[in-house]
Amino acid sequence: MNSRALPYRTVLPRVGVPLGAVAAWQLAAWGYGSVFFPTPASILAHGHALWFAGPPGRLFLTDDAVANLLPSLGRVVAGFALAALCGIVLGLALGRSRDAYALCDPVLQFARAVPPPALVPVFVVLFAPGTRMQLASIVFSAVWPVLINTADGVRSVDPLRLEVAAALRMSPAERVLLLHLPAALPRVFAGLRLSLSLSLILMVFSELLPGTANGIGFQLVDAQTRSDLLTVWAVIVLLGVVGQVLNSALVALERLLLGGRREGRAPSPTRPERGGSR
Repeated sequence: MNSRALPYRTVLPRVGVPLGAVAAWQLAAWGYGSVFFPTPASILAHGHALWFAGPPGRLFLTDDAVANLLPSLGRVVAGFALAALCGIVLGLALGRSRDAYALCDPVLQFARAVPPPALVPVFVVLFAPGTRMQLASIVFSAVWPVLINTADGVRSVDPLRLEVAAALRMSPAERVLLLHLPAALPRVFAGLRLSLSLSLILMVFSELLPGTANGIGFQLVDAQTRSDLLTVWAVIVLLGVVGQVLNSALVALERLLLGGRREGRAPSPTRPERGGSR
């Protein structure tokens, strides 16, 4: 009976809390009655007409969505994928060597501490404004959480398992695939979730700069210059929805890869101590 009630206890708050927040926003906007604080219903209707009222053959995407939404999503996915690949590969290589990790750790901590938006002007100088500059800023800023978490996860491998691998004469590739990567996966996903949020932030920030021709950030700046407040709010809501969808997809992948391992870590029954029964 408890197992059947558990889904309701987890699903209802997840659905009820967002709906309650939207209802409170709707009532507050009605009571305030200002054009600067529109209702969620008007924002959703405007966003639907702006991006998702196209022909069925184009998945209901409008010309505005094709021109701005799809390029931004492509930059986020491409930048995040490159940052994840580089971070995992470099983290696996760095975590397997204690001396290399000790030497590189100050540099890694320094690079992670630099605010990511502060590096965008540097990439504007190195690259011309455009997709190359945006991808470079996303990858360089989003790679550090994955790299550092992967290296920490590799260093947490049980030494006994390493001794068994040496006794079995496992090759370096087999050790990475069978020992280091599985042990590092929980921390890898922790770094990936942080990297995903940074990728979304850097995508928007890089599209706010002059010289950008498309993207969600470009549309946000254009709406601000035209005092189109409904579009500004619609872009803000859209960014939140995109971030939530991408994060949910990453969490689903994490549960798919690590769910069995977590379920297998159930607490074992207590054993009686030796000599305890007299």
